[in-house]
Amino acid sequence: MQMNFKWTIILCAFVFLSAQDASSKKVSSKIDVEKSVESAVQQIDLQYDSLIAQGFHKSPQTYQNGKYYYCPYEAWVSGFFPGSLWYLYELTGDPKWKARATEQTERLERIKNRTADHDIGFRMGCSYGNGYRITGNPTYPDILIQSARSLSTRFQPKAGVIMSWNPNARWKCPVIIDNMMNLELLFNATLYSGDSSFYKIAVSHADKTLENHFRPDHSSYHVVDYDPETGAVRMKNTAQGFAHESAWARGQAWGLYGFVTCYRFTKDKRYLEQAKAIADFILSHPRLPEDKIPYWDFDAPNIPNEERDASAGAILASGLYELALYSDPKYADAADQIVASLSTPAYTAPIGTNGNFILMHSVGSRPAKSEVDVPLVYADYYYLEALYRHKYFKKLKKHLWDVRLDPLEK
Repeated sequence: MQMNFKWTIILCAFVFLSAQDASSKKVSSKIDVEKSVESAVQQIDLQYDSLIAQGFHKSPQTYQNGKYYYCPYEAWVSGFFPGSLWYLYELTGDPKWKARATEQTERLERIKNRTADHDIGFRMGCSYGNGYRITGNPTYPDILIQSARSLSTRFQPKAGVIMSWNPNARWKCPVIIDNMMNLELLFNATLYSGDSSFYKIAVSHADKTLENHFRPDHSSYHVVDYDPETGAVRMKNTAQGFAHESAWARGQAWGLYGFVTCYRFTKDKRYLEQAKAIADFILSHPRLPEDKIPYWDFDAPNIPNEERDASAGAILASGLYELALYSDPKYADAADQIVASLSTPAYTAPIGTNGNFILMHSVGSRPAKSEVDVPLVYADYYYLEALYRHKYFKKLKKHLWDVRLDPLEK
């Protein structure tokens, strides 16, 4: 009887350990960077040639129902294509990508005075920001500083936030979680100019977002509307998620990425802790699939029969790599799993298909039935950024910015 009990314990332990081992193998974290980069090079080569052949002075945006869609330079996504070209230059060292990135970047200079929305950080940071980080082109800082001035015009001092969209019948001062991604432009403008006003606006916005955008479980609302005169929160809504109280996947990724970026510039541990809390919410979520590519909303009603969002996965992976630099290496392991998944045929399109975008299966706005299960230019951008951060992870702090400026003085 004792012998049977003993062997039962041993057998149970063996089964448990075997199950643990099998679970660890469910998601591969092996990334063939060179193969993934070569695939990306071939696709973007075709995409660039198509863009030039058609004579469009625009940027690729998406491809759906057999049709290419291009965006004007005023569109919020216009900086991602030149940004992708900069990353291809870094990943390959091929000077043709530098020439192409420069040409596409400098078409955006006209945007530096745009004050109509908050997205100038996306447009100019991904293009001119990467260009300056890589080349040190002495003409780029002034353009970035002016872009930051334009963004600063949207700061509402009584509310302490940068207004995302213009007021309408519904909202007075709407702020979307995406806006966290624009703060890097402001931090860099302080570095380039010595003007601390940009830094102060960025910190104020981050603090208000930290205070008002998150639920107790560390998931975020998409839209928080403020009274610009009193600073009071009027409502908390969604525009692109399933419901006001749901966790829109790309929004969670924007928040994580934005707060870890804020920590890079400020070394304020509140921002690091928030980034970790968001990461833990996502990575431990029971509805995160085994391959770690999220459904478009964690609370979408028909999971598992809902669309995945590769763009959310790519943004998440890129943010996790930086988070791992300042905290637990487990976040880099999770990022590796995401990038490995995105690099498989389940998400990486065959060469010459998918409108010559790299990744398939992203979602723009499911409620608006806009760009659903299609390639998106920003999915490709953050995928290439994540590949870059994986490849150069051990040197990433130096690659992210000039470490002589670390940290900023408040």
